[in-house]
Amino acid sequence: MNPPPDSSHAIVTENLTKVYGHGNTEVVAMKDVSLRVGRGEVIALLGPSGAGKSTLLTAIGLINPPTSGRIYLGGELVMDAAKPKVDLRSFRRRHLGFVFQKANLIPFLSALENVQVALEINATPPAVARCRALELLAYLGVADRANNLPAALSGGQQQRVAVARALANEPGLILADEPTAALDSQRGRQVMELFRRVAHERGAAVLVVTHDHRSLDVFDRSYEMEDGRLLVEAKPLTPSF
Repeated sequence: MNPPPDSSHAIVTENLTKVYGHGNTEVVAMKDVSLRVGRGEVIALLGPSGAGKSTLLTAIGLINPPTSGRIYLGGELVMDAAKPKVDLRSFRRRHLGFVFQKANLIPFLSALENVQVALEINATPPAVARCRALELLAYLGVADRANNLPAALSGGQQQRVAVARALANEPGLILADEPTAALDSQRGRQVMELFRRVAHERGAAVLVVTHDHRSLDVFDRSYEMEDGRLLVEAKPLTPSF
């Protein structure tokens, strides 16, 4: 039996199930998914389209609650049988960061402002938010693009800004859904290596849904999903460092 969740666990899920519809229209999108991810780990979630990967990610991200099961984040019970145990909006802002296939930057704001606004939403004073945003852009290697609008950035640069925005409020968990799907292999690998760096250097857990098998050596562990179920851990990966 696994020990009870504590603060060393960024994610613990217990028997997560998600069912859409009823009777003849019932679809089981996720079935009895139990997963544990420690702080500082970077984890890949693999599987074909429709396997349940995004369903799991949005459940953990407190966006699409499960039909049944429990979710602990940072050792705290946040969801139990579709019933939230915390203020979901406030919890997401304070503890979770999201990166998607598209960077989804605000087109009329500069790279700096896109990161800064994530801090100001959480009531960070503007001067402090600006310094923090500049620090993150420098950390991710795009400080020289701080004043550029998203349209003037390459796809890889936009994703780096998106990662900076996800890190703005120092979340314990970053969730990424196909973050390299729109990038070529070189830029895709750079983004995956960025997630590893963020996890290992900043202690955030990173869970990445991906179809890209070219960079799996970047991850600490990988799991496969199939027909809504989480299979056993994939074959151990050989570190690239």
